[in-house]
Order: sequence, then structure tokens, then C-alpha cells
Amino acid sequence: MKRPKPLAGIRKLVHRRRQPAISEVVREPTAGGVIYRPSNARPGDVDILLIQDSKGRWTIPKGHIEESETARAAAEREIREETGLAKMQVLNWLGKINFRYRRQNSLVLMTTEIFLVRAVGETGDVRPEEWMNNIRWFAAAEALDKIEYEDIGKLILLALKKIRNHKH
Repeated sequence: MKRPKPLAGIRKLVHRRRQPAISEVVREPTAGGVIYRPSNARPGDVDILLIQDSKGRWTIPKGHIEESETARAAAEREIREETGLAKMQVLNWLGKINFRYRRQNSLVLMTTEIFLVRAVGETGDVRPEEWMNNIRWFAAAEALDKIEYEDIGKLILLALKKIRNHKH
């Protein structure tokens, strides 16, 4: 009786080099916002500002909370740095997103506090930071289609509900 040949996929799996064990857990608190403005093209509707990260994924502006900085202050600072938006009103806290990923030998536990933010004044003059692929205002429905992360999409829906009900 002939011995069956092993499948190539199994051979790769068996001979794959193992990653080194995780040697530390790193907590990274971050903050950002769902930024909106009244739409000029569609009266009664809003536009949502999204950034396209270096991997081509559309998301919201967010970044690390500095030591002795509140999440609200960090959200405003990061939005200003990442978008060039000069004036804004940081309104309600919308929620928190938790996710984890591996960075070499570390397990990174990231927590992002998300706020509802109204762009004020001249909102057309936004510019991406160097590491971004793009930045753009989208109609609310289009922003929901573009967003790459389910948790952020849910918070955009919550933001739109608060905007419609004027409960900021």
C-alpha cells in the first residue's frame, strides 16, 4: 500500500518558524473623534471627516493620550494635528473601542475614547499628515460605507443619531 503524500499546506504549517513568545503587555490609551459639519450640498444632512491611513483604510482621526492629558483634550489635539482643522467643538463622549495586536514581542492593548466633534468655521481647509494617504469629507451614508472598522462604524451611527436628535 502506498503512503499518501502530505499536502503542501500542511508541510508549510509544520515547518513554519514560530514567533517569539510575548514578553510584555503594553497598554496604549488613545482618543479621537467622529467629526461632522453641516452639508452644503444636502441641506439638513451632515458630512463626516475621514482619514485614509498608510495601509489605505478609511478611519477617524485619533492618537495617543499624553501623560497628564485628558481623553477629551487628546482628541482635540490629535484631530488638529492630523487634519489641520483649526476650530472645533468637542461635544459628547460616544464610547470606547478596545482592540489588541502584536508588535514584535509585545501584546499591545489599545483603548480608544471616541468623542462627537463639530467642525466650526472654515472646514474645507483640511490637510493630511505625511503618513496618511488621504483625508476627505464624505456624506454621512458614504462615510459609513467607507469606514473599515465595524466598531467605529457603530459609533458613527450613534453620532448621527445624536446629531439628528440634537442631543450633544
